[in-house]
Order: sequence, then structure tokens, then C-alpha cells
Amino acid sequence: MSAHCLMVQGTTSDAGKSTLVAGLCRLLKRRGVRVTPFKPQNMALNSAVAADGGEIGRAQALQAQAAGIAPTSDMNPILLKPSSDTGAQVIVHGRALANMRASEYHDYKRIARDAVLASYTRLAHEYEVIVVEGAGSPAEINLRAGDIANMGFAQSVDCPVLLIADIERGGVFAHLVGTLELLSDGERGRVSGFVINRFRGERTLLEPGLRWLEERTRKPVLGVLPYLRGLHLDAEDSVPREPSGVRGPASCATPRTDDGTVRVIVPVLPHISNHTDFDPLRAHPQVEFHYVGSGSAPPAADVIVLPGSKNVRADLAWLRAQGWEQALQRHLRYGGKLIGICGGFQMLGTRLRDPLGMEGPAGESAGFGWLDLETTLQAQKQLHNVRGALQPGGAAVTGYEIHAGVSQGAALQRPAVLLEDGRGDGARSADGQILGTYLHGLFEHPDACGALLRWMGVAAPRLHEQALLRERSIDRLADAVETHLDMARVLALLA
Repeated sequence: MSAHCLMVQGTTSDAGKSTLVAGLCRLLKRRGVRVTPFKPQNMALNSAVAADGGEIGRAQALQAQAAGIAPTSDMNPILLKPSSDTGAQVIVHGRALANMRASEYHDYKRIARDAVLASYTRLAHEYEVIVVEGAGSPAEINLRAGDIANMGFAQSVDCPVLLIADIERGGVFAHLVGTLELLSDGERGRVSGFVINRFRGERTLLEPGLRWLEERTRKPVLGVLPYLRGLHLDAEDSVPREPSGVRGPASCATPRTDDGTVRVIVPVLPHISNHTDFDPLRAHPQVEFHYVGSGSAPPAADVIVLPGSKNVRADLAWLRAQGWEQALQRHLRYGGKLIGICGGFQMLGTRLRDPLGMEGPAGESAGFGWLDLETTLQAQKQLHNVRGALQPGGAAVTGYEIHAGVSQGAALQRPAVLLEDGRGDGARSADGQILGTYLHGLFEHPDACGALLRWMGVAAPRLHEQALLRERSIDRLADAVETHLDMARVLALLA
């Protein structure tokens, strides 16, 4: 192996590991370095289809874009997609292997480690630098045995570590000191410095704490990254904290379209997957977008979108228990539009079957019944990057398929998309109110986004290019990292 490596670990989940890795990849690319991201083990329900046809975490696809390279399955060799509180689908080198309980996977990690190191070795022969992202926190001492996600991996490949903490959460010094205290002596010695993330305020007020931290730990603070509002980057897993750009109360009595906007709501399913589908809507100036969580009454809206799900039957039961079936019926009765994406599309049919127990206990459930189709989950998952044309009208659309369900029924004779390979995808209702599709990334292409906004009721949709917005966000992130991180010392670590 010839590549140099640097690993970013966090004191908590969502501390900023993914964004810092993306920023470093872009900075190194600017310097002419052949760099790749790498995450040994990822637990996330936001995934992407890599260039080699495998499934990886969405954050690694974004980091590959920051590095200026095509994403591959080796960048995220182990992906865990939770289907319950105690179980997950285990994806190895881009392919679904099995559903495992947490205890089963803990025993399997000895084998998973070989897959991780094999991927790392291949990348090390191809690239000059590998920027590695940890998972969760290295201080999870109950998971230390057989660890392949944090310090266990770093020790295997002899990789220096940056430890990042989110000051927005509060207790940032306790997070950093406490994490170090829970590491072994060897692991503690591997930490080369701290990064504090999402800081807002006057740096001078933080300085006494930084000096104390360095004296207390004998570790340097390599950077204090500012809170960057309005970054349009694909989230690894958690539903975005910030609301959409068009502000408004989340429970207004009636939809508002008189000012040229359309109100869109999405239920936050317990097993919601690929909510990055909605990033273009959240960023669009003519969309008032709201997620609706558990216990909240569905507000009136112009459009309701049922998102993807990693456990469709369980999430369908949750929707019914939360009163969404009656709300959807009322929404359609008053002329509202309804979209189902992937698992949400399957819910719109008459029946859902899971004979193999792919997502939970084997069995079947009645769907909402608004589209004449039935879906059966199969062992083989469909993984495709696709292009096509929206129907009717023919607007260009791009996206990707990640689903185990196979749908059949008369509704498919009226497809929502005609794909370049000749297949039809999804379905449309005869009255034009309902659209269902297996395509994630439905709103990504500006032509498709504009056509769908017109269908939603926006008379003159403005052009919105999510890909350009994402690229600008990566550059803005990289600029902030270069300004506020001691890059000379970071580059010295890579040397």
C-alpha cells in the first residue's frame, strides 16, 4: 500500500465527521492530490448507487463528488440499514448479505473486518491519500471488542486521528475530554488534534477554554469551524435540523398558493430512508416544505409525499395509527396531490407482501388502495442509476433505484416515468392526483423539478439546479475548512 491516510472521528453522532471529510477531500483535490473518502462501517438509511452498481452511504457519494471521483462500493464496504431497533440489513461491498440482529452482527464483525481491509487495500493502491470517516463515537466502550469503525480500524492501518465535537450541542469540552478518558492509552496517543464544529460567536470568548483544553490534554486544537447556514449537502442519516427556505407555520389551516408557493409535507416515518430526495424541494424558493413527526396532526397542504422506508409494512401501520390514512383521504377529496416514492409508492397499492421476512416478520398488509397494484418483497435488491422522461410531458428525469419490492398490476400501464432502457417506472392515477415511482432523486434534475412543480400548482416554476447548489456548498465548506483549520499541521500528519 502506498496511500497516506487521516481519520476523522467524532465525540458523538452528527458531530460533523461527514462534512469535515468532504471539505478535506475538496481541499486536497484543489491541491492536485488524488484523494478518496473511506468509511469502514456506516449505519444509515440514506444510501446511493455507486458507479460499480453497489449500494453505499449517501454521505460517501457526496464525499466522492468533493474529491472529483466516481463513487465505488469500496468507499463504504460495510453499510448497515436498520429495519428495527435491534436489527439491520447488512450490506457488504455494495450487496445485501443478510438481515442480522445486533448480537449476530457483533459476532460477524470478525468477517466484516476482512471486507473492510480488502477495500482499504484496493483504494490505497489507487489513491495518494485516503480520508477516513469514523462512525458514532470511539468512546462507545461496549462496542470496542472487534471494532472496525473507529479506533480498531485506525490501529489496523496505523492512521492518525482528528477528533471533532459539535459545540452547538453544548458541553463541547466535556465531550472531548470525556472521550479521551474512555480511550485506551494506545488509542489516546493516536489522537493528533481536536476540531470544534458549528461555532458561532466571538472566537476571543472561546480562547480561554481552548487553552485549558490543550493544557489539560496535551493535544492541539487544530481548528474551530464556524456554523455555516444554508449548506446544501446530502445528510448521512438524520433528518435536517433546519426548516426549508420558505418559512411559515407548520400547522396553517389552509394551503397557501396565492403568492406563487406550494406547501409540501412529508411524514417522518420511523424507518424513513433517503430523505435526501427532498433536498431540492427544501431549497426551492417556491416551496414551503415541512416534515411532520410523530404525534403531530398532518397540516393542510397542496402536496403530501410518502417517502421511502426500510420497513414498509411497519411504517404503513404507523401511518394508520397516527391518523394519516384519514388525513390522506381528506387531502385527496379536496383536490390535493399525492406522491409516493419507493416504499411510499408501494403503500399506495392494494397489498404488500413480505413472504421471506426481508424487512420484518414474514406476512402481508393491505395498502391504501389508491393504485391498482400489489408488491412482493424479494431477496434480490434492484440497484440502478437511471435516466428517463416524466409522463406525461417528457421532462428529463434522473434518479436511482434501491428496492427489494416487485410491483405488478393494472396501474403500471400508466407509468410515471419512461426509462431509457425501455422500462416503465411507477404509476399515475387516472384523475392525475396521484403519482408513484421507485426513483429516488425524483426532483434532482431541474427539468423534472419544474414539471413536477407545475403539476403541484406552481404556474411559473423557477429554475432550480440542485447539483450546482450542492457543488457550490462543497466549495463553500472547503473554503471555511481552509480558513479555520490549521492545514499546515493537517498536511504534516498526512506526510
